[in-house]
Order: sequence, then structure tokens, then C-alpha cells
Amino acid sequence: MSEQNKLERFERAVLPHLDAAYNLARWLTRQAEDAEDLVQESYLRAFKSFDTFRGADGRAWILTIVRNTCYTWLGQHRPEELTMAFDEELHSPATQASSPEAMLLEGADRELLRKALEELPAEFREAVILRDLEGLSYKEIADVAGIPLGTVMSRLARARKLLEQCLAAGVSKESLR
Repeated sequence: MSEQNKLERFERAVLPHLDAAYNLARWLTRQAEDAEDLVQESYLRAFKSFDTFRGADGRAWILTIVRNTCYTWLGQHRPEELTMAFDEELHSPATQASSPEAMLLEGADRELLRKALEELPAEFREAVILRDLEGLSYKEIADVAGIPLGTVMSRLARARKLLEQCLAAGVSKESLR
């Protein structure tokens, strides 16, 4: 395959997913500049290995590369973010609250939601971003993250519960002021 043909195929298959790639990297790194660098690095890696791409799903393929690049970078620059454990006692609900989606629909502050998302451990944040913001199916998330389908479902359930608790706590703090 000629270099020009490779470039054209790459642009058709992978370039349309640049926004999704940046979105995932931004949420994983929590820094716009880092996300930009990592997406650029991911796209360079993707182009170099584009001969291995079999044309199935360009979006899942590039998001897998972005995810792996981000986790490698996080492991080198912020390893403490990758070792956050989920503590059942620490994250047990004090009160019953509406779901994150319901709170958002009821006019909850978007900044509060953004902060709550950023507080999630990386693997939970990743699952929420890929499912709720990027619209990937559970199977696609499992493929991108390289984990079993049941793990995807468990991470999403735990992440949504944590979001619910963070948002409820944030709303309570705000209402006290």
C-alpha cells in the first residue's frame, strides 16, 4: 500500500474520531494540555501501526490506543491516580439521593458534575466517559479497556453510585451556604 493510500485510509477511518479521542484523554488526565499531547502521540502511534488495522471499527481502535497511551503516561507521571482503591465504607451512602442523570435534568450545576467526574478513580471515570459521553456499548468498552463485560458493568454501576454520592454531598454543601 502506498504511503498516500495509507494516509487517505487513515484519515477516513480514524481522523473523524479525534474529538472522542481528546474527550477520553482529557477526562483521564484531567489536563487539557496533557490530553492534547497524548492524543497527538496516540495518533502518531496509530498511523505507524495502521497496517495492522483491519477496518472493523476505527473509533474503538483509536480509543484503545488513546486509553493505553494515557494509562502508560499516568503510570509514569501520576502513579498514585492508578492505585486508588474503592472503599465501600468510605463511599457508602449516607442518604438516599436521586441519580446523577436526574440531578442533571433537574438543573444541577454542570461544574459540580464535572468535579464529581474528576474525583472518580481513573477506571471508573473511563467507563462513564466511554459509555455516557461517547456512547460506546458495553461490549465496545470491554474491547477498548481489555476487560470482561461483567467488569464494565460493575465499574459503571460503582461509578454511577459514586457520582450520585458526590453530587448529593455537593448539593448538600451548597444548600447549607
